Parts: sequence; structure tokens; C-alpha cells
Amino acid sequence: MFDSNENDPISPALRALLELFSTELAEVRFPDMNGEVLDAAAEQVREQAEAVARAQAALESARQALHESQEALLQKGQRALAYARVFSEENAELTSRLDGIHLPKAARKGATGGVDAASAAQGNEENAPRRRGRPPKARAASGASLFAEGATPEALAAHAHQTGNGMLSEA
Repeated sequence: MFDSNENDPISPALRALLELFSTELAEVRFPDMNGEVLDAAAEQVREQAEAVARAQAALESARQALHESQEALLQKGQRALAYARVFSEENAELTSRLDGIHLPKAARKGATGGVDAASAAQGNEENAPRRRGRPPKARAASGASLFAEGATPEALAAHAHQTGNGMLSEA
């Protein structure tokens, strides 16, 4: 992996010195230093560089797995929040607590493009495109659900009149 000069973890100056000790200075011996000692140290550097490359690949793989797990949790969290909002329609306190929870939008599959999950989550709300269409209508202040059991036509008409949703008009 580190055989070519551009990927070699050994500097060009040290490679030149190693070359000299393997050719012109091959027979020269200094106390505790010769070409064999230098070659062994260079081989250890290359082995450590290989270990670093393997660790970096494993780290990148672990980061990708973490990102995928975070995305899966976010999608499940969004679904759970939607269910909880429907469930809490009749409970104003729970509704207000749920309204305080703002989850970022999930990234589309394959759309990460090298962006880490933390920066994507931070910028998601500010950079999100505006939703098209009419804005959702506000809920009635009375808190009565249109689909509550025992809803009478009069109650439905009154609710429609309050929210402006009804076809009834007063002349």
C-alpha cells in the first residue's frame, strides 16, 4: 500500500539515506548503526503506517454505521412524534410538551455527500425549503375534536363557523 513514493510514510530525505546505506555505504558499519538497522526501522514505520490505514478504514466504516443508526433512530423518532401528536389531541399539556420537540428532517438515502450527521442536523431546519401549498389551519381554541364520540351536527356546525371551515355563512 505504501510502496509508491507519494504514499510512502518515510520522508524523501530518509529514503535517500536508506538508498545510500543499501548501495555505497552497504559495507560501512558504525556503532549500533548500519544499513540493516535502518532497513529494520523503515520496515517498522511502514508496518505502523499500514496499521494506521487499517484503523482509519475501520473508523470510517464505524462512522458510517453510526450515521446509518442515527438516521434510523431519527426516522423512528419522527414517526413516534407524529403518532404521539395524534394521540395527545385531547391532552393540552402533553400537546404543548410535544410541540416543544423539534426533530430535524431525515437525510435522503445517498444524499449525505460527505456531510457529517451533526452538521446536517444543525443546518437542516434553517436551510429547509419552504413547504408549498396552503399552510395548515389552526386548531379550534375550544379543543373539541371533530371526531369525538357524540359530536352533534350543531357542534360540528359551530366548530366550522369558529374556524371558518364551514360552508355555512351568516347573512
